[in-house]
Amino acid sequence: MSLIVGIDLGTTNSLCGFFRDGKPQLAPNAHGDVLTPSVVGVLPSGEVIVGSAAKELAVRYPDRAVACFKRWMGGVQETTLAGHKFTPVELSSLVLKSLRDDAAQHLGVEIEEAVITVPAYFNDLQRKATKAAGEMAGLRVRRILNEPTAAALAYGFHDRDAEKRLLVVDLGGGTFDVTLMEVFEGTLEIIATAGASQLGGEDFTSRLVSEVLKTQGKQLELVELQAPLYAARLKVECERAKKALGEEDEASIRLPEEDGTISDSAKRVRVGEAAFAKATAPLLERIAGPIDRVLRDGGSTADDVDSVILVGGATRMPVLQRLVEERFGRPPLVQFDPDQVVALGAAVQAALIADDRAVEDMVMTDVCPFTLGVDTAKTFGAQVRSGYYTPIIDRNTTIPVSREHVFSTTQPNQRMVQIDVYQGENRRVEKNLKLGELTVTGVPPGPAGQDIFIRFTYDLNGILEVEAYAAGAEEKKARVVLTQHAASMDADELAEAVERLGRLKYYPREDQESQRLLRAAERFVAEISPLQREQLEMAIDAFEAALAESDRELVESSRLMLEHVLSALGFES
Repeated sequence: MSLIVGIDLGTTNSLCGFFRDGKPQLAPNAHGDVLTPSVVGVLPSGEVIVGSAAKELAVRYPDRAVACFKRWMGGVQETTLAGHKFTPVELSSLVLKSLRDDAAQHLGVEIEEAVITVPAYFNDLQRKATKAAGEMAGLRVRRILNEPTAAALAYGFHDRDAEKRLLVVDLGGGTFDVTLMEVFEGTLEIIATAGASQLGGEDFTSRLVSEVLKTQGKQLELVELQAPLYAARLKVECERAKKALGEEDEASIRLPEEDGTISDSAKRVRVGEAAFAKATAPLLERIAGPIDRVLRDGGSTADDVDSVILVGGATRMPVLQRLVEERFGRPPLVQFDPDQVVALGAAVQAALIADDRAVEDMVMTDVCPFTLGVDTAKTFGAQVRSGYYTPIIDRNTTIPVSREHVFSTTQPNQRMVQIDVYQGENRRVEKNLKLGELTVTGVPPGPAGQDIFIRFTYDLNGILEVEAYAAGAEEKKARVVLTQHAASMDADELAEAVERLGRLKYYPREDQESQRLLRAAERFVAEISPLQREQLEMAIDAFEAALAESDRELVESSRLMLEHVLSALGFES
């Protein structure tokens, strides 16, 4: 028996939800955690690892692991790890495959279908890339769901009788969305959405890293190139400090050595909440803009909003919570763990698709987050000037939607028309994102002004289909789902990528926790005295030897010994 899971494919962490016993739940990974770091690594043995073990690997061997690749979705950037090249889609597919396997192990059933969430402000190319990643991971993607919508589904499932206007503020590791919606009698209606696909908690961490480096007379870009181990470890320290500032007024950041190690006498830089707020003020301004825009698009004011829901781990930052409270005059609503609510909502969406009786009274509508249109020309007297953007589907239109507009040729006896499709809000096409193109042939001969019909269809997955034809030549209708962009994949390319990934060696799922523990212990070695180091290294050597022998009993006993040594030294394993 198979079931549909709901996956939150995040920039920093990913989760897998499922609907069982009348409620949404989360599947733990091999470490027993519901959060799986969105990190992929390649061990010296050539085996691929995903999650916590890969995250630990990145600290000591930054050239062997990669994170934050969600930000590259829809692009063509490649990453090389230990001689293996990976696209963002392939890296994402490895995370999805790991989540799928963990859920299957936990539930005892095959996992073949999924709802996958994306930022509401993901463009058409990024959505297609996400769908391709799911297919590459062996999943039939039933729905690409906007993250704020998923969060609202989680809240709506537990409070169906509410009648209120909600604002969902979703700040994840790498993306930001804000969505205005109505909830009434089990119906969730999206009114407007806005955001930024390159703004998240990672940017706040990077800003803190930059501020610390300034105190040392260094620049982040140069340090990342010249001392990658130093940069990787400093980022870990700044991430810890950022989280500590959520509970304390001041945090201490230890400065590593050039090789990434931290000694007992490490120099420290102290940072206060006020200094952090000042350093990240430009980022907070970028968050405030979309909030104002979504209220304006929804014809609402701050007073019209009944509750503000915070989603995403980065919303734990006091600077963000203060921004929301100052704008709306009340503290935000945090009923669920911000890291988990999107995956729980995706599980509710999976239940809706499966017609589960527990959600039969729930209805959801969504909107198109961007304006979609074509490149057109305008006539100024005797001159014809091109490069103007004509919308066909306006942003915040309820989906699914299909709209047709009539255009005309600009030249006499024009037998062919190339239609360039764009996404964005600027009146000039060059300032918008080109999604693709199609060509209409068979235009009847005649003077300029022959009718060209263009239809845009935008589905619930946020994927655009374009059809176009000339009047009198319907049989030569051109149709495209905009897959010809360099970042998109056809069926053959997808099959080739699946085959290539299938040839890789994967570290056994049941041993992933051992790799995570080993890499963490190696990192701790650099932080202790020589006498303590000898004791810890002996435990590490014994654990490594047991892993090499593949003796389960020996692995377990040496693991317990290593954990005991780490605990005695004051480290959490």
